[in-house]
Amino acid sequence: MANVICPHCGNPVRLDEALKKEISADLEKQIRERVKSESRTEIEQLQKDLEEKNSKVKDLQQTELQLRSERRKFEEEKEQLELTVARRVDEERQKVASEMSDRLMNEFRLKELEKDKVISDLKKSLEDAQRKATQGSQQLQGEVLELDLEKTLREAFPSDEISPVAKGVRGADISQTVKTPMGNVGGVILWEIKRTKAWSDDWVVKLKDDARSTKANIPVIVSTTFPKNTTSNHMINHDGVWVVSEALVLPVASLLRKSLLDVARQKAVVASKSDKASMLYDYITGQEFKSQIEAMVESYSQMREDLSKERIAFEKIWKARESQLNRLMQSTVGIYGGVQGLVGNQMPQIKGVELLGE
Repeated sequence: MANVICPHCGNPVRLDEALKKEISADLEKQIRERVKSESRTEIEQLQKDLEEKNSKVKDLQQTELQLRSERRKFEEEKEQLELTVARRVDEERQKVASEMSDRLMNEFRLKELEKDKVISDLKKSLEDAQRKATQGSQQLQGEVLELDLEKTLREAFPSDEISPVAKGVRGADISQTVKTPMGNVGGVILWEIKRTKAWSDDWVVKLKDDARSTKANIPVIVSTTFPKNTTSNHMINHDGVWVVSEALVLPVASLLRKSLLDVARQKAVVASKSDKASMLYDYITGQEFKSQIEAMVESYSQMREDLSKERIAFEKIWKARESQLNRLMQSTVGIYGGVQGLVGNQMPQIKGVELLGE
């Protein structure tokens, strides 16, 4: 076979070999181009597939992000809902608790008011019962004392007429008509019995009215209490009415009875004297004169008592002033002695100070 020059290297090459190489080269080229084309197509397809996969991945990621966002939003909304529900539950619970507390407080207040009313009613009922019991007890004690006094007077003075005054009838409690053994009337003693915790001057006014209406000579109050500012709690004459304790009833009754009988006896003795002398004697021995003398005696006693109190008060004042003067002179002597100790014989002599210091 003929040789041909290689266009590339310039060397002679056999034609068959050259053709063979050329054919091989063309074939390789075609194969290369086909492979290249196929590879390019495959690569493009792969890239396209990759792009599609990347797009799907992005879509999936977007979907995941959206789902995660929606999930977070859902969780946040769920938490917000739970918080709102919890707050509402707390508010309702507090509201219910407040309403319950208010209701309980109102019920407690009503119970307290009911209890206070019950206590007040019971206290009032107890006070009423105590007052009624006290009134009944005082009335009963007064009736017992009245019966005891009536019995005592009857036993002590059997010749006298002892008459209890009926309830509701004006005239104190007991009327004692004093009589001599011969049955002559000497006068009337009117007894009023009081057993209370406090004195009342109205008793005196009433008893004096009762004495005038019944023409009694001597009104007497037997009492467990005496007027204020009185010096005795046993026997006093208060505004023309004798006030005595229970312990002195019998001695006082004896003295008053004797005075009435003495007056009656003197009246009988002077019955035959002239009317003027009789009137004078009646006045001197009468209740008015006696009351005036008693008032003078009471005034004298009160004046002596006031004078005694004033003397005691002035003596206290004099003693206080004397003590003050003594302290003043002692201070003066102390000052004089201190100065004399400093200046010696040059200290002038003050008359009377040396004597006070001895």
